[in-house]
Amino acid sequence: MSNKILGIHHITAIAGNAQRNFDFYTKTLGLRFVKKTVNFDDPGTYHFYYGNENGNPGTILTFFPWDGIVGGRVGPGMASEIGYSVSADSLNFWKNRFEELKVPHGEISERLGEVVLPFQDPDGLRLELIASKYGDDRSAWATPAVGADVATKGFHSVTLTLRSIKPTATILTDIFGYELKEQEGNRYRFITDAVSTASIVDLVEAPEMARGLNGGGTNHHVAFRVTDEAVQMELREKIAAKGLNITPKINRDYFYSLYFREPGGVLFEIATDNPGFTVDEPLNELGTHLKLPVQHEHLRAELEKSLPAIN
Repeated sequence: MSNKILGIHHITAIAGNAQRNFDFYTKTLGLRFVKKTVNFDDPGTYHFYYGNENGNPGTILTFFPWDGIVGGRVGPGMASEIGYSVSADSLNFWKNRFEELKVPHGEISERLGEVVLPFQDPDGLRLELIASKYGDDRSAWATPAVGADVATKGFHSVTLTLRSIKPTATILTDIFGYELKEQEGNRYRFITDAVSTASIVDLVEAPEMARGLNGGGTNHHVAFRVTDEAVQMELREKIAAKGLNITPKINRDYFYSLYFREPGGVLFEIATDNPGFTVDEPLNELGTHLKLPVQHEHLRAELEKSLPAIN
């Protein structure tokens, strides 16, 4: 199985105010702050990583927080919802918590045989808590406010909204090794058997919907997981052979990345497991230091003054 796509590695989204983003994901949702670094292409902006205790692939949600950014619009050509896996008996806890903290949320409902609670972060990013029917034995990161019995365990799924699902589905099945398993209305569920969690991609077909626009509260890209660079390069050849433009390998310090835009318009990344988040911080100190890529280390003094303080 190691020579295949191993489900979702991470998902990256766009936020506004950095402190507000940090507070919501660490305090309201109870995720671990795994890494505080900067956008490699725009070092005057943070890049935040949230996940479980170890920052395992399949649990990592990352953000570019640009203060004052204009809100985006969800629509075809983007990842539209992020699903987190939770235990079935936690959903009432979360509904009550969202009501108490005034988090925008929908009603608990059923979809594809699973119980789902949709909600939004302060920028309007669409998320869902899903009681997985497939089982999930991952250990959750717990906080005093969000105990291990109710905490999120990592990704359940990501939903892509598309004008037509066929071209994207071909990438998922022919290159990534996913299979179409279920359909409900205009939602098509693709699952890989290479891993047991973070293994689901739902494609929603919405031909009449206005195309999505990136901005605050939208997803920037979805990263799929591979074990190492050798598998990554094999996949690169297959993607290039389909006539798609794909980047060279890029060192992101915590993983190596390739990027390409799939035919439906969603930006895909292929990211390696290696070297991981403890390459520059010990496990018990993850997220406690500002870590800079070597090419931006000379800017440290300037960035420490200009980047907003995070409390």
